[in-house]
Amino acid sequence: MKILVLGGTRFVGKALVDLIPSKNHEITIFTRGNRPAPPYVEHLKGDRSSPEALNLLKGRSFDVIADISGRTLADTHAVLEQTGPPRHRFLYVSSAGIYSNTDFWPISEETKIDSNSRHIGKFHTEEWLKDSGVPFTSFRPTYIYGPGNYNPIEKWFFNRIMNNRPIPLPGDGSLITQLGHVNDLADAMLTSLDFEVAKNRIYNCSSKQGVTLRGLVETAAKVCGKQSDQIETFSFNPIGLDLKARKAFPLRIGHFFTDINRITNELNWLPKYDLEKGLIDSFKNDYLLNQSNLIDFSLDEKLISS
Repeated sequence: MKILVLGGTRFVGKALVDLIPSKNHEITIFTRGNRPAPPYVEHLKGDRSSPEALNLLKGRSFDVIADISGRTLADTHAVLEQTGPPRHRFLYVSSAGIYSNTDFWPISEETKIDSNSRHIGKFHTEEWLKDSGVPFTSFRPTYIYGPGNYNPIEKWFFNRIMNNRPIPLPGDGSLITQLGHVNDLADAMLTSLDFEVAKNRIYNCSSKQGVTLRGLVETAAKVCGKQSDQIETFSFNPIGLDLKARKAFPLRIGHFFTDINRITNELNWLPKYDLEKGLIDSFKNDYLLNQSNLIDFSLDEKLISS
């Protein structure tokens, strides 16, 4: 198959390209060119927000297009104006961040959408894909983690544990969150290509279990070679914090975990990484290799003062 990956040299895009067997496939990636690409792919370099750069795709057709980097309907529409719809499937990385707050957990794919979500452009893209006739499969991950993660999720916890810093937690640390490994997301995307039922479907895609924030700290500590009694935590009250202080904590201050039964039942797919295995992968194959002596803990003080 001829496969186009929009974004393919960092995090999710890299994980996807690494999993695609190069034999019998022609892989093209489109990135800004800031990172090297594997030798077996064609690397088109340009900013997808630039019409001139997108001319590199004009008149080219693909069996599969995987849109990793699109955030708005305009992002995706501009690409398909150049390539036309893929012959087999358009794979789209959406976000579970589009769901509204709810009293019913875990979140299903039918949960109400938050029109004020910062990810709402991804929902608009899904709706357009439904109406356009483009054969698509969309994935709504929660927090993606793993080697190459450019969002401060597992690294945020590792930094404090390894530097013997107290870890701020909202309330008593009993809020439940959910992390999904980047390789599991990439595997689910490729698996969907083999299932006709996945055509024009939307899937939550994450780990099998949620975890309390306390449980996340304890698992991260274990991965870092620390005993739980060596880890100091403190409780902060998020009510009344200014927006900058809220950004001091890397996860939602509220429950956030999804039901993945649809994807497991329809695609016979299960994540391969539990939390401990995934954090070990991040710690050994990313964190220890890219440690920095310049870590800013100043925003912790805002949480402490709350």
